[in-house]
Amino acid sequence: MISCTHSVAFAGIDVLKISIEVQITNGLPSFTIVGLGDKAIAESRERVRAALHAVGLSLPANHITVNLAPADVVKEGTHFDLPIAIALMGAMGVLEPESFYNYLMMGELGLDGTIRPVSGILPASVAATSYEMGFICPKEQGPEALWSGNLAIVAPHNLLDLMNHLKGTQLLLPPEPVSAQSTQTSFLDMKDIKGQESAKRAMEIAAVGGHNVLMVGPPGSGKSMLAARLPTIMPPLSTQEMLEVSKIHSVAGLLKDGQLVTTRPFRAPHYNASTPAMVGGGLKAKPGEISLAHRGVLFLDELPEFSRQTLEALRQPLETGEVSVARANSHITYPSRFQFIAAMNPCRCGYLGVPGHECPRAPRCAQEYQSKLSGPLLDRIDIQIEVPLINPWQLGQLQSGEDSATILKRVMAARAFQKDRFTNLPISTNAEADGRILEQVANLTDEARAQLIHVAEQLHLSGRGFHRMIRVARTIADMDQSETILRVHMDEALSFRKSCAKGEL
Repeated sequence: MISCTHSVAFAGIDVLKISIEVQITNGLPSFTIVGLGDKAIAESRERVRAALHAVGLSLPANHITVNLAPADVVKEGTHFDLPIAIALMGAMGVLEPESFYNYLMMGELGLDGTIRPVSGILPASVAATSYEMGFICPKEQGPEALWSGNLAIVAPHNLLDLMNHLKGTQLLLPPEPVSAQSTQTSFLDMKDIKGQESAKRAMEIAAVGGHNVLMVGPPGSGKSMLAARLPTIMPPLSTQEMLEVSKIHSVAGLLKDGQLVTTRPFRAPHYNASTPAMVGGGLKAKPGEISLAHRGVLFLDELPEFSRQTLEALRQPLETGEVSVARANSHITYPSRFQFIAAMNPCRCGYLGVPGHECPRAPRCAQEYQSKLSGPLLDRIDIQIEVPLINPWQLGQLQSGEDSATILKRVMAARAFQKDRFTNLPISTNAEADGRILEQVANLTDEARAQLIHVAEQLHLSGRGFHRMIRVARTIADMDQSETILRVHMDEALSFRKSCAKGEL
């Protein structure tokens, strides 16, 4: 007799249903797992053997074959332990196959039979709901599985409890739901930043339109402070966005206490981060920093210090909103619609043009330092601004500016104006508008178009840069509740490009 259970394999955040078939036949005693499993699955034989022994069961002295189907799909992870153990119980006659056949199940087994947490519970539970199946997962992750809306969730603490539940001798209560709470507490506020009104205006525009920003300025001018406070003026995540972001964090094993990610992610990797750490990959093709920043902010401080290979790997995700990780036998795609915020010094010493800090190698020092950034990468950054140094005397005289709550109200009003225009379109922000959609929503006056063409010729903008200026101008017009992009809107948009044109820092 063949006993069968079901689990899942992951391709990014996409889920593929996997059948675990177990057959016990006469022959020399052996325990073989086939079906393109990784090292963790091969080692599950000993974990399953010990866990069954912990509940008073011993494997028969026969030939045991476990098949993970479809056999041509790579399977990774320890979450196959539980379905293999349950299928074995079915083949041994301990459990009736009908009691577990309509469940997807995931869980790592301890040697004492406990069921330990694994990654990817949320997307797997969502898949179980779509398959109209129940879901079995570790007790600690029951609340996480509940967010899928699946009501047939069983969350046992150990293998014995699950065995008794499936036999009908013990009733496991459904997991208790948890309320959605903020996943982080922030005490950051825009009012902490004194001065830098132009930079704060640029960050507000970026929050409205979802634009990428590059800040250039000497050390201590406030670039990192501005970036860290951008999420405080960004609109809250929608329910759909929470689910998208939480699926990625679940696959990465970062969801805690059954909570969804309810605030926009802010990722700030160090400049020594490798390319796989940034874009995803590695042994199990886990999501990288750009995917963990999905629907949030990716902040790269000291931008030229990142390796050239790592920076160039950002070009495709910045354009398409997703990243493809190519492996020898598969391609895995993760969503990566993030807002790219970068900061850099104007030169290696950082004080180019600052009185009292004259660099003896200027301007060659600045040219060499800035040349680490390629033109195609800079072309994908909509807003490029200078953040000048404020001297201590001015800093002591300046008053605190607007707080984040006040700015957020304006951002939300502009987003609402923007949302009405995109109601029947597959995008939500101006930064995503492209091609036909951009032509449809641009609505430039003749004067604004003439100014754009004139400055684009001066700055030698590419076609991509030309269209990005239209997007920024469209956002500024939205902040004024204007259906038309006027000359004043275009002038402000172009000012964020002219001041930081390459070679003119």
